[in-house]
Amino acid sequence: MDELTTPVRQQHKFNVSKLLTYLSGKSLVSNNDTLTVRQYSTGQSNPTFLIQTPSNSFVLRKKPPGELLPGAHKVDREYRVQKALFPTGFPVPQPFLHCTDSEVIGTEFYLMEHVKGRIFSDQRLPGVSPAERTALYVAAVEVLAKLHSLDLASLNLEGYGKGSGYCKRQVSTWTKQYDAAAHRDIPAMNELSDWLMKNLPASDNEVTLVHGDFRFDNLIFHPTEARVIAVLDWELSTTGQPLADLAYFLMHHFWPTTFNVISTIGSLKGIEGIPTVADLISIYCQCRGIPSALPSLNFYLALSIFKMAGIAQGIYARHLLGNASAPNAAEFSQCVEPLAKLALELAQRSDTGPTEGNLFLQTAKGQAVRQQVKDFMKQYVFPAEEEVAEYYSKNTQSPQRWHTPQIIEDLKVKAREAGLWNLFLPAVSGLSQLDYAYIAEETGRCLFAPEVFNCQAPDTGNMEVLHMFGSEEQKRKWLEPLLRGEIRSCFCMTEPDVASSDATNIECTLYRDGDNYIINGKKWWSSGAGNPKCKVSIVMCRSSSQDVSSRHGQHSMILVPMDTPGVKLVRPLTVFGQDDAIHGGHFEVHFENVCVPAANIILGEGRGFEIAQGRLGPGRLHHCMRAVGLAELALELLCQRAASRRTFGKKLYQHEVVAHCIAECRLMIEQTRLLTLHAAHALDTLGSRAARKEIAMIKVAAARMACYVVDCAIQVHGGGGVSGDFPLAQMYSYARTLRIADGPDEVHLSSIARLELRDQLKKAQAKL
Repeated sequence: MDELTTPVRQQHKFNVSKLLTYLSGKSLVSNNDTLTVRQYSTGQSNPTFLIQTPSNSFVLRKKPPGELLPGAHKVDREYRVQKALFPTGFPVPQPFLHCTDSEVIGTEFYLMEHVKGRIFSDQRLPGVSPAERTALYVAAVEVLAKLHSLDLASLNLEGYGKGSGYCKRQVSTWTKQYDAAAHRDIPAMNELSDWLMKNLPASDNEVTLVHGDFRFDNLIFHPTEARVIAVLDWELSTTGQPLADLAYFLMHHFWPTTFNVISTIGSLKGIEGIPTVADLISIYCQCRGIPSALPSLNFYLALSIFKMAGIAQGIYARHLLGNASAPNAAEFSQCVEPLAKLALELAQRSDTGPTEGNLFLQTAKGQAVRQQVKDFMKQYVFPAEEEVAEYYSKNTQSPQRWHTPQIIEDLKVKAREAGLWNLFLPAVSGLSQLDYAYIAEETGRCLFAPEVFNCQAPDTGNMEVLHMFGSEEQKRKWLEPLLRGEIRSCFCMTEPDVASSDATNIECTLYRDGDNYIINGKKWWSSGAGNPKCKVSIVMCRSSSQDVSSRHGQHSMILVPMDTPGVKLVRPLTVFGQDDAIHGGHFEVHFENVCVPAANIILGEGRGFEIAQGRLGPGRLHHCMRAVGLAELALELLCQRAASRRTFGKKLYQHEVVAHCIAECRLMIEQTRLLTLHAAHALDTLGSRAARKEIAMIKVAAARMACYVVDCAIQVHGGGGVSGDFPLAQMYSYARTLRIADGPDEVHLSSIARLELRDQLKKAQAKL
């Protein structure tokens, strides 16, 4: 960061001795210290300085000297918002003081922590690898989503902004700012201002805290990790429409390759590793849990560029006045008109966002990854099936069966090297739920394929929980090694002594004991618990301290390392006589006075059902699309058998009953696929809560369909169908279990009926 400083420029010099006296009076430095002051070349609006003593470093932001534009350079707002954000854990420098006494250094200023890390002044991120470039962009958009997810009421920023109607105010504000700073008439700026005011979004009611100038050079990244450790320059922050922030961050993706009027602002086209607009929007929306279809994106892009043009005009105006902070301020006069013309061009485009015309169309990235997965399966996974089967057959009675065969471990290395890793998690893969649904269908054609791509249950659901709800320490300790495939996990919810189809029956107890929680209870069907790499479980417990009047507020989820004293693997359960070792088994697990740190609680006590709803939506979708893939394989086997065997003088498929069976299977598969893709689209565009009915419908339909198709295939295979000579018996075991796992059909049917009645009654009420 220090290499971005220069000696203090003449017009910004101030009395360092007075500053030392003031800071020593605030006990931030010693009166005997020597202050060294250097100016940052960044900070286009409010001059920024690095203040150093022999033992401490600070950053000072102040108003520029001389005549100022009305309403600009509000350093008090910067200080106020950082003071509100710092206690929440949101990455901002710690603010120390705000000084309104202009006698100290000549202008109002505030002082904050000096955060050491990486600042990228060029959003093209030269000098880093494509993989890191991707990770840095993802980290940036995730922290923006985190900002927009903060609860305004809890920040104590009353009166900080004017709330709804943000877009109209922004157009008006920046028009006034531009007019006040304009050194010549630019017709394109006038035309753009008029277009924006005439095309305001119909709905501008959403209000969050917005940064107002969210871009790469206002972010400090960890020195070695792709992680934002500080967001800077809050001068333009307010409350209003968050999509304006997102569009401002995305606007450089729309720069023409010839647009290089400022050296650090250039086109992102063709730069390897920079995610697409669709990918970044998908990640942002997944992090916020909002629909990925963003209305009026063109407007927000045009507004962002209009604002940037206004900022550029203001920088040049300060250059003319002689008080500009930036050494290259004179350059900015060249970009105002080109920016306005670019904004007008974007405003007139019919679509600049992700494809929305076909509800079930994958993104370009999704299509490419799906083809990669298909090719990988054909080249490596399917040829390994025989060796994997031999391994489990050979070790049927041996403890070795709980270990993952080396051939699968080798395939994992190949998949990770190919970039086919953690595809299920949108924030990591950049894929939408719809994108991944198609991919899950491909992996459903082989029982161990999901593990090859680190997309196996229950790890996927557990990773989703930790990603959405885990603390930073929980993510570091458990999520990161799970994402790397170094460890496995299990999920302990179902219990043997109660009807777990009603999850409120769960009896496993959790109570606070000082800095720890004590857990007692029995669980079963804990899938994957037998694998030696299973190092942690997420356990659903009844919290003894919670309000018993709330049926869904009594339970909590907590992380329990599997080597904790009192955790006992009692026995592997069998599924139709098989222990399902290929999936790490399904164990009965007892927790006897298990003591874990209180920091292991996820989200907080009483939040278990809230977490479960976030976990189960995507997980059920993945199961259902894998079931579609499994059914496709079963139908292939059915048709091959029907075409190769003869009975009563003709091929099996020539018997009407078999022909009709084939037709029914195809109908059911197609119907279920479309229903599941519709649910995936609903998850992407409406979020988990709004897609509850669609998810419940596919959970019933997919399991029924898979059972029917596999059963037909077994019937056509005769005795061979129930033997180990064909995979059908194992496939039926999976399909039939799916009708119970993650909630039995009956529970989902009740949910569907309740939601349908609610929707119908709303329709009837609306007609009155």
